[in-house]
Amino acid sequence: MPRTREHADNYADALTVLATATHRPANVVNTGAGYAIRVDFEYNRYLLATDHVVEGLSGDTTAGSRWMVRFYQDSAGADPELLVTVEQEWLVDAFDLAMAELGRTGNWIDADMKLGELSSPGDV
Repeated sequence: MPRTREHADNYADALTVLATATHRPANVVNTGAGYAIRVDFEYNRYLLATDHVVEGLSGDTTAGSRWMVRFYQDSAGADPELLVTVEQEWLVDAFDLAMAELGRTGNWIDADMKLGELSSPGDV
């Protein structure tokens, strides 16, 4: 049985944090290897946030595990390209560091700041 609804209930605070930080919807998705929080961006980019590193969401929000935020570039006919991986104790810190890393590695697209929704990586 799919556990998307269960994880959405358990991670309501994390979904709210990412939706607020990105000004975009955040949803729990099944990645095939587990569950993750996903936020979609322009130009076929998206982020996946998990609290149990690669395995996905644990379902135990009291476990005190670290958050991993990964940005991907999706392309037709190919596997998504991993752009950035950041691990941090707090989800919002992992997101902020991932945004800064996008800029540092040259993977930032100016359209990501469309309408001033996201700050420039230099401002993080």
